[in-house]
Amino acid sequence: MILRSKTLRTTLAMLMATLTIQQPAVFAASHREAPITALDQKADITDWYTFVSPERADKVVMILNVDPFLEPSNGPNYFPFDPGILYEMKVDNNHDGVPDVTFQIRFKTEIRAPGVFTGFVGNLAGIPAITALDGAGSEGFNLRQSYTVTMVTKSGSQELTAGMNTYAVPANVGPKTMPDYNGLRAQGVYSLSQGVRAFAGTVADPFYIDLGGFFDSVNLRKAAGGGVLPAMAEGDDQHNYAPNALAGFDVNTIALEIPISLLTSDGKAHPAGDKEAVIGTYGTTSRHKTTVMGDPGTETWAQVQRLGNPLINEAIIGTGSKDKFSMDDPINDAQFASFVLDPLAAKILGSIGVPVAPAPRTDLLLLVQYAAPICPGCAASDAGPVADLLRLNTGIRPTAVTQQKRLGFLAGDLSGFPNGRRLGDDVLDIALRAVAGILVDGKKYGTPLGDGVNTGTAPLQPSFPFMAPAYSGRDSVHAGPGQPGCAYYESGICPSL
Repeated sequence: MILRSKTLRTTLAMLMATLTIQQPAVFAASHREAPITALDQKADITDWYTFVSPERADKVVMILNVDPFLEPSNGPNYFPFDPGILYEMKVDNNHDGVPDVTFQIRFKTEIRAPGVFTGFVGNLAGIPAITALDGAGSEGFNLRQSYTVTMVTKSGSQELTAGMNTYAVPANVGPKTMPDYNGLRAQGVYSLSQGVRAFAGTVADPFYIDLGGFFDSVNLRKAAGGGVLPAMAEGDDQHNYAPNALAGFDVNTIALEIPISLLTSDGKAHPAGDKEAVIGTYGTTSRHKTTVMGDPGTETWAQVQRLGNPLINEAIIGTGSKDKFSMDDPINDAQFASFVLDPLAAKILGSIGVPVAPAPRTDLLLLVQYAAPICPGCAASDAGPVADLLRLNTGIRPTAVTQQKRLGFLAGDLSGFPNGRRLGDDVLDIALRAVAGILVDGKKYGTPLGDGVNTGTAPLQPSFPFMAPAYSGRDSVHAGPGQPGCAYYESGICPSL
């Protein structure tokens, strides 16, 4: 069935009109996607990534991005991590839905010059430019955060940062204060014990989407196909045909590069055909049950949010269950199974003519159980409980950053989403197509749905932590309709219509 752009725009508008009543941020990663995180921005996990490192194939990179839509010029304190939050990265390696390895990250804030009115200053009043995170050249680094990384397993815990001074990389204030920001940022990559590398700080948000078009009841740009990508856009992973609403905004990130041997159930690397090669991951943020602003607290932790797949809570779980989902554990996800097996989004699409796979949608169980093709070595008895975990086959060789396909697994790039998730994977387009049923039959249910935003604005880097440096606060700009940011067009101007 061939759908014209006008027809699909109407279709998607009806879909969004219904779904916005149910859930406020459909298909928009996790930028304020649940009511509780809309009120607690610091604890909001914007995105969760897990992938085999294209730089070191014996390592897995896990990235927890938090605190969305950071305006680079928003001083004077900019964007510190919250010392009252426990940030965690969790790994299930025996397919029971329960974490076996957890990495806990905590931050501590120091004010080094209490009389100075801003968090960062340099080349002013006798204070040298900020060129270092510590020692000479760090005098103007006033609001400074250090952090610890602790690995917890069933046999105990180990602080991987013991005896080290590890500092979060600050926002990019501008060229006068930080004349070599890239050099400053490079100092924030630390080699910890157990062969782990770490980075924490502010970066350019790697996520990309036409948020304005979607939130206007899916009023997507006609120039980009109006919801169905034309052939030129479908096959182009390098250019944008619509404005990227995240362009120019920063996000706070915690990135760990971890030996695969620390993550598997037997401490060994495995080929892709072994079930032991597949792990399930997710990230969480937690606060103390009783919290006083500015006080780290000492009571029991209460989970605020979790994120595994960039699809389940956003596109499947209804608003009435979103907070419960965010605060519960994956092992209890059977209570949400009906959302997966008979998703509302698919039913609405199907009711108005979009080819959609029929319920029960067992194809979507791929996202919440261990099964082929992500786990070709898993038998039915290895599927485990229904649990929202981002599953990664550590035995599948990584694709070089410059050769990755934005549609990941759907485009034959087996190291991409839903086999883990990389920074450049176009999870919006993939999620739309997964809901329609492309995993069931790529031809029958493979309408090329998408928004025309096919790549991030800040180019990804070839080495850890892979995300682009934070945007300059002094020179920050954003891409929008009628503004530069869509290189495909001769003018480079993004379309308004």
